[in-house]
Amino acid sequence: MSSYKAPLDDIRFALFDVLGAEGQFQRLGFTDATRDVLDAVLDEAGRFTETVLAPLNPVGDREGCTLDQATGRVTTPAGFKQAYAQFVEGGWAGLTSPAEFGGQGLPQLVGVPLKEMIDAANLAWGNFPLLSHGAVEALLHHGEAWQQEVFLKPLVDGRWTGTMCLTEPHCGSDLGLLKTRAEPNGDGSYSVTGTKIFITAGEHDFTDNIVHLVLARLPDAPAGSRGISLFLVPRERVGRDGATGARNEVRCGSLEHKMGIHGSATCVMNFDGAQGWLVGEPHKGLMAMFTMMNSARLGVGLQGLGLSERALQNALRYSRERLQMRALSGAKRPDKPADPIIVHPDVRRMLLTCKALIEGGRLMGYDAALQGDIAEHAADAGERKQADAIAGFLTPIVKACLTEWGVECTYHALQCFGGHGYIAEHGMEQLARDARITTLYEGTTGIQALDLLGRKILQMQGVGLKGFLAQVTAFCEEHANDGALAEFIGPLREKTAQWQQLTQTATGRACENPDEIGAASYDYLMYSGYVVLAYWWARAVVAAEASSHPQAFKADKRATARFYFARILPRTLAHAAAMESGVAGLPELPIEAA
Repeated sequence: MSSYKAPLDDIRFALFDVLGAEGQFQRLGFTDATRDVLDAVLDEAGRFTETVLAPLNPVGDREGCTLDQATGRVTTPAGFKQAYAQFVEGGWAGLTSPAEFGGQGLPQLVGVPLKEMIDAANLAWGNFPLLSHGAVEALLHHGEAWQQEVFLKPLVDGRWTGTMCLTEPHCGSDLGLLKTRAEPNGDGSYSVTGTKIFITAGEHDFTDNIVHLVLARLPDAPAGSRGISLFLVPRERVGRDGATGARNEVRCGSLEHKMGIHGSATCVMNFDGAQGWLVGEPHKGLMAMFTMMNSARLGVGLQGLGLSERALQNALRYSRERLQMRALSGAKRPDKPADPIIVHPDVRRMLLTCKALIEGGRLMGYDAALQGDIAEHAADAGERKQADAIAGFLTPIVKACLTEWGVECTYHALQCFGGHGYIAEHGMEQLARDARITTLYEGTTGIQALDLLGRKILQMQGVGLKGFLAQVTAFCEEHANDGALAEFIGPLREKTAQWQQLTQTATGRACENPDEIGAASYDYLMYSGYVVLAYWWARAVVAAEASSHPQAFKADKRATARFYFARILPRTLAHAAAMESGVAGLPELPIEAA
């Protein structure tokens, strides 16, 4: 069985040494977010995830969720409900929510390490509270005052949970095709009818109520995505006065049988004239839903990061214990019958690849959350605007890259175990199966790539990219004469220059042929991710050298950065070549079979 130890040392390095979180929080007005408070939060989060959630991970995989067809009720795996009760009792549900609704009012960045630890410990369990955070964000930005008063407080304190109901059997990411409808009842509420699929935590036994945020069409809705509205549809009816009534006309029809995350309830939800309340303006539902979706996309990126971290921890332990063959350069442990496999170059390649992607990816993901905090709370309007653009630009990169790397890292870690990784005993195959979903839900990698190149670069004229590049340029200029950093600054300058050229080429071709966007988008996204990671590894070296960490810690960061620049950053060459081949390098396939 795999184990998990919260990587608090590296989390603290990311937060305090690299991102300067304590100073940033004070500057943004979070006076309660002191180092003492943050350290206490991290320590307790580590304890909870290690001792309560991690032991339940194989239980959830083995038992899964069960549906009572007669009642439509779902029972979660043994221990899951009790763990959620501890989660609520500990105040974790409202860690970053506003104090006026019962939360602790801490920055969003403080919730990010907690999310990483939860997902590393037990991804399936972590899916139940995941979308409550997005529901809170959607209501904070788009809900009416009475909706905030009635729904936010129980969501914030964890008495209720939230879902996001978009996908239907006939439409996935193309929401313009959805058919769920909402009819006015004459009393301000609506009757919502339709079927939604792949609904995470759509039904469970954790809480007394579940709040579904449902996309549907009003009778006068225009066709396509411009005619979509958003509705609050609670499992138990809730009036404007907050009184809870009878069971609403919403029911789980079935549970999906999945490749992984067996402990997570993935539901088909049937709405049969269920009472709902309009959120925001009619036909403007996508705007409100994207608030929730962007929060979820960052959250899913952290899922890839957490799974990678747990997989690496177990692969490192096994590689130090497993004896097999002698090192090619001579015995490293002559007192043993063979050397531990960690001495073999190919095993080191896999372990270091995971290490470089995880530690750099942690900085990338945490920074995206910090940009969100700055966008919400900075005193200067210009700074807020720029941070919002950078956060939006980084979101598809974080979601796509951290999940793609999550698949890569969990498979590398499994490979280190050899045949033992393929069997259930060591828990590695569960991590690999669980990781696979992260590239799919909340928008596939291809969807993220189109969002990055088609929307953030073309439609929004690359304002987020320009803001991020300004940070990279300023960093490179600051350290241009530092000989100890030359091995990182030079390649970083070169790659950012090529990044700008590739951006210009892609946008120019897209003006002539829109298919060029789709042809270039995946490689553009991955290229972007690797350059962003190069920036963060260079910054990590600077931060480590300036810190009070032991010399061994500093040397480790520099060595991993060198590995990244030498072994992983060159992947950009293949992505650049693929982009340059254009749509001509993608021959058409017949729409119909011969």
